[in-house]
Amino acid sequence: MTFTQVTTTCPYCSTGCSLNLMVEDGKVIGTAPYYRSPVNEGRVCPKGTYCHQFIGNPDRLKKPLIRKGDIFYEADWEAALNLIAKQFSSYKPEELAVLTSARCSNEDNYLAMKFARGVLKTRHIDHCARLCHSATMVGLNLAFGCNAMTNSIPDISESDCILCLGSNTLEQHPLVGRQIIKARSRGAHVISADPRFTPTAVQSDLFIQFYSGSDVLLLNSIMGEIIRNGWHDQSFISERTNQFEAVKKVVLQRRYEPEISGGLCGVTPDLIRKTAEWIGTAKKCTILYAMGITQQTTGVDNVKSIANLMMLTGNIGRPGTGVNALRGQNNVQGACDAGCLPNFFPGYSAITDGTAHRRISKLWGFPDGICEPREGYDINTMFEQLRSSSPHIRSMYLIGENPVVSEPNPTIIIDGLKKVDFLVVQDIFFTETCQYADVVLPAACWAEKDGTQTNTERRVQRIRKAVDPPGEAKPDYEIITALARKMGYVEQFDYNDAKEIFEEMCSAIPQYRGMTWENVSRPEGIHWPCTESAMLGTQILYTDHFAHPDGKGVFFPVEWKEPADLPDKKFPFRLTTGRLIWHWQSGTMTRRCKNLNDEVNEGYLEMNPEDAKILKISSNDLIKVTFRKGSLVCKVRVLWDIKKGTAFIPLHFIERVSANVELNSSEPLPYMSEYKVAAISIKKYQEEKE
Repeated sequence: MTFTQVTTTCPYCSTGCSLNLMVEDGKVIGTAPYYRSPVNEGRVCPKGTYCHQFIGNPDRLKKPLIRKGDIFYEADWEAALNLIAKQFSSYKPEELAVLTSARCSNEDNYLAMKFARGVLKTRHIDHCARLCHSATMVGLNLAFGCNAMTNSIPDISESDCILCLGSNTLEQHPLVGRQIIKARSRGAHVISADPRFTPTAVQSDLFIQFYSGSDVLLLNSIMGEIIRNGWHDQSFISERTNQFEAVKKVVLQRRYEPEISGGLCGVTPDLIRKTAEWIGTAKKCTILYAMGITQQTTGVDNVKSIANLMMLTGNIGRPGTGVNALRGQNNVQGACDAGCLPNFFPGYSAITDGTAHRRISKLWGFPDGICEPREGYDINTMFEQLRSSSPHIRSMYLIGENPVVSEPNPTIIIDGLKKVDFLVVQDIFFTETCQYADVVLPAACWAEKDGTQTNTERRVQRIRKAVDPPGEAKPDYEIITALARKMGYVEQFDYNDAKEIFEEMCSAIPQYRGMTWENVSRPEGIHWPCTESAMLGTQILYTDHFAHPDGKGVFFPVEWKEPADLPDKKFPFRLTTGRLIWHWQSGTMTRRCKNLNDEVNEGYLEMNPEDAKILKISSNDLIKVTFRKGSLVCKVRVLWDIKKGTAFIPLHFIERVSANVELNSSEPLPYMSEYKVAAISIKKYQEEKE
């Protein structure tokens, strides 16, 4: 018997907790604490504790599959890659699209992006950041000149006041939540604003149970109170920002006074005043937000308002302060950094920037050039385009993405996938999306390959191979490399291991340029920006200047807009969605972990007892939830934790409930679907004559 332990990083949320995988005779049998990481200091949540259980699941893909008619047949790699290379080569660049994954490593994503733009010459590449934090990318870039979390995770514990807005931190990012508890034990005020009385709300000193979609209204009201009481930081505003007067004019309007805004938010005026006092008088205040803020049609406005509040109070550039966007998946930050976006090269250089285009083209050395310098389709536009009468896209390569479950409006996704002439899906399991593929490629999971990933605080850390992949499955970067070489680009894809890919990636990403394989392999990893002159990385951004050319932050006046889909007589409830501590995203991995699935194994809807009493509904009843454009069936849980008039559905289940169906998408920049506010009606399922 041989026994080893391998230190790696958790594959679920963006916190980036380190842990040890326990390996016996070539199989991962459990996890153990790794105490040297400053992110989690040896603690992990339930998902991290049982993350090993899906690795050896018998459902894992083990051989390439090729469709013939309605049946998939096992094939060898040579046949599968030859078929894909031949098919991809038959399409024009404009007819090809690539989706990468925030579950893949930095190296996987970088190579997928290079393959798309260099081999296929297509400009159509995107990934799931479009669905979670594209509003952060746009909003923070406009306000600060950069789109990332400003401070480190351990830094949160130094705050005097913490506002959790659109983030159930203790359940969705539990080890970030630990820093909240540490701050509170040191005397910090903790404020939680949420339609549900969540585990985060339990640990707060002030709970604001407001209506989904009223975030800007609440934030503007808080800012107005801070200005009226003279709690704003005038010296910071004068020296380090622009356009303050425009915001001041907006937030001091009568509509944002607590007596008026409180009624629209569903909270008392005193709660707004107390929140303003705590934030305005704190020496060090930070805001933690997540997809409750960004997954709205007004997501960019929400993010701008958060940035306004922190600049107003001078809470930028110091320990215990900052705008701290808690990203979703484990490597959503890294996938964005690597350029898996339709409008950016690696490091957020605009795809339309001629200098950046020439720099990347020279670095890669493709003899026939790379994609043209025009923005491509994002994931939403790809599938909308596929619905048109004469779609441009004819072939797609999906790497680690399961859009049938994760995208809003799955009917649109399925219709689009059916229209694709040639679809390749690369994943670790045969997902709901695989059934529409022409070729399915078996990929290694995170425990079966080396590489790096970048967590929500810009910390680049190692993942390490613990065991071999099952059957003939291969790491994503090996599959992409082999396919590129099949298509004639041997010199451009001449890699021996993940380290070599990492080194090229760092030369392509200015923020990573000072990183080495050795320094990211340390227990603490490295925060970007890490340049030749700052090789230890940068934990806190904007200590003396912002990232705009003039070094100043920009206030943006934002007026509150009502949600796109408000309740009415026919659809009287507001539906919101979110994650559970036991599961992750579409559940592809967590629902194959016995201990996690034993906790919750089916979808449900939460509703307030007063609402349930009126509808004569009890817990565990089967109900029908009707949207303006569709319906679903699930069980109900009656809880006082949810605000009256509001309902909640977790997003991890598809059998009988898909909470991402028929949602509005109305924001032009960055085209965000309305996951957090949808008008619905609720009835007992038995009452319907189906």
